[in-house]
Formats: sequence, C-alpha cells, structure tokens
Amino acid sequence: MNSVLRELVELGGGLVTLGVAGQVVPSWTLQQACRNGELVRVLPEVFVAAHLVDKRPGAPVLSRLDPAISQRAALAWAGGYGALSHLSALAVWGVRPEVAGDLVHLSAPASVSLRTRPGVIVHRRRGLSIEPPQVVVRRGLTVTRLEQALVDSWPALPPAGRRAPVIRAVNDWLTTPERLSEALERAPKLNDRAAFRLLLTKLADGCRSPLEIWGHEHVFTGPGMPAFRRQVPVRVGRHVVYLDMFAERERVNIELDGATTHGSPGQREIDLRRDALLAAAGILVVRFARRRLVQNIDEVRRETLAILATRRT
Repeated sequence: MNSVLRELVELGGGLVTLGVAGQVVPSWTLQQACRNGELVRVLPEVFVAAHLVDKRPGAPVLSRLDPAISQRAALAWAGGYGALSHLSALAVWGVRPEVAGDLVHLSAPASVSLRTRPGVIVHRRRGLSIEPPQVVVRRGLTVTRLEQALVDSWPALPPAGRRAPVIRAVNDWLTTPERLSEALERAPKLNDRAAFRLLLTKLADGCRSPLEIWGHEHVFTGPGMPAFRRQVPVRVGRHVVYLDMFAERERVNIELDGATTHGSPGQREIDLRRDALLAAAGILVVRFARRRLVQNIDEVRRETLAILATRRT
C-alpha cells in the first residue's frame, strides 16, 4: 500500500474516505489497494483495512466489521447528513450491548438523498436537523438524543427485551421518566405505546428494576397493602440510603433482592450493614429473594400483610 495512504488509514483507525484520501494521493492508489486486498470498500467512497473485515460469507461487508468501526463508516458515508439512531444509538449511549453483525441505523432529514444500503438502514425523518438539540456527539459519534432513540427502538426490540434499555437509562441517570414521556407524546402511532407509557408510570413511581416492577404488578398492590413510597432517601448518621419500598406509617422497608445484584457474599455483607443502620433508626427491613417472590406470590403477600399489621400495633 502507498505509504501516505497507509498513514491515512492508520490515523483514521482503520478507515479512510475517498474525500480525505483524494486530497493527498491520486484516486488510483485506492483502487490499487483494493485490488491488492489491502483495503475493502464497505460503502460508497468509504474504505477500511482488509484485516478488520470478518471473513464470514454472505453477510454485508459493513456487518462483518466491529460495531464501533461500522458505526464510524456509516457516519463517514453520511457525510454530516445523518446521525446514529434506533438500536445503534442505544449501543452508543451504553444502554444496550453492541452486537457484532447488527445493522447500523441512521436517521437523516427527509430532504437528503441517503438511502438504505446493505448493512445500514436509513430512517428519513421530516423536521430532523443534524445538530443540537436533536442530535448530540457522544463518544465522538453523532447520535440522536437518548429519549428519541429509546422511543424509536421500542417496536424494533422483542417484547421481552423492550423494558431493559429504558430501565437502565433511568437508573444510570441518563434520562428521566418525564423526559421520556415528552418524547413518547411526539410518537402517537408507536406500536405498543400503552406498554411504554405504563412502564414510564412505574419508573416515575420509583420502581428501578424488572423485579420491582413485577412485584408492583403482582404482589404489593391490592387490598390491605399500603401506598408504598419508592426510592425514599433516608439519612442514617453520615450515610444516605434509598429504600426500595417504604411503608411510612409502619416504618417497614421491603427490599426485593435479584440474584445478579444481591447474590455475592460481598453484597450480602453490605446489605447486612445497611439493614443494621436502618434498624437503629427504627426501620424494619424485610427482604424477599427473586425465586421466592416469583414462586410463592400468595405466601409473600400474607407474610407482608402480617408484618405490616404487627408493626401497626
């Protein structure tokens, strides 16, 4: 490969465009590098180093790249007229894993000439402007705002996987249920919109995990149950702790322990210390593990109601 072209490719992290290369080398150097198997054309006027392309047959070349490179390639092809959106935006925002082989999603104004190509889906949208506040730069990539990306991705995800990115986005303080509700209002025809709105209502009420939402729906509502306050901050000494489900009158805090966050010995030790601090403040902590909560609904309800009744007296 021409030494100048090789340096351009290295500076571009394995990627170079015809526009950039054409400023310093003749066009035939790109053609020669492709013929020699040193570069691969992945999109019109966008080339990557051949060693970065997976050898899997059948899939579009763009889908055989590492997701980070395929995203950069799609943006380079868009030339400033598109932004990563939908599932691709969720990966950039860090609320959904990057999966090798995924198609790249770009949103572009309806007036531009970008069209869907192998490996990249172009969503043309009226009124979209590729500048703040509609798009932002994150990790060096132009991307739609998180709230818009979550709304756009909702119907594209399988029903069982739709909640997780929304919950993670709220838990990581990247957005709020209120801002998501505003974005949802702008999508009146969204598929399964009612389920999205219901999820936002539960997140606004303080539910912060799929297990808490499940418990809210199936166990801790109905006759006899108090109006639990969720994610209540309580100062104990020098510490501020947040209570999952707090029955204020009874001074009882219900904690729902998922296997992934409460299964390790270290986390168990942290939980015990936290419970001791709350006990010193007169707050009883009652913990239910996921297995018991899901498999013994009636028993958990009866036990909770009995504890609350005892605390009232």
